[in-house]
Amino acid sequence: MLVDHQVGLLLGVQDPEQELLRRNVVALTKIAKAHGLPVVITTSADSGPNGILLPEISAELPDAPVIRRPGEIDAFDNAEFAAAVRATARDQLIIAGISTDVCVSFAAQSAVASGYQAHAVLDASGTWNQLATFAAARRMENAGVTLNNTVTVAAELQGDWRKDGGQELAGLFASHAIPFYGSLIPYVTPPVTFFVAPQRGYRPSGPA
Repeated sequence: MLVDHQVGLLLGVQDPEQELLRRNVVALTKIAKAHGLPVVITTSADSGPNGILLPEISAELPDAPVIRRPGEIDAFDNAEFAAAVRATARDQLIIAGISTDVCVSFAAQSAVASGYQAHAVLDASGTWNQLATFAAARRMENAGVTLNNTVTVAAELQGDWRKDGGQELAGLFASHAIPFYGSLIPYVTPPVTFFVAPQRGYRPSGPA
């Protein structure tokens, strides 16, 4: 579930830093796509000041349903959204959005109340200050929401680096979620050996 990742709302995010949030959101969409997870997207008043859905999400998940809420703050109060989530037939929900303390917190708590196990991805969500993030995290945790982050979600889904997708996940970490990881990849990637054919007339050196 991606809730209100909209260009206008992103402008007000102070926690985490906006570019970090954007990278993690893109990473999360790529992770969902790689694992074939159903994604339900929702926006709030996207024809007004909240702005359109982040273009990176639209580009990565062009076929995902987008529920445009006309006014409901808690996404689960929108019948179309709640039905779209039920249609996924999943009992565990991964939730991220803007803002952490309202759109994510309300939806995550409603998900738990409806019988789902909800995972709130805090570093792919954003809000206006650290205090708001802290208060939201405490409230969600007390309600039974599992607090999570992008890298942990990816690692739990992958399970084993040797499985298909392990090398691609390492590249995704390096390009989006944890850029320092790019410095580690050369140490675990098998070196490439190039063979150069000898030129015509070449004679190897050695005993005559």
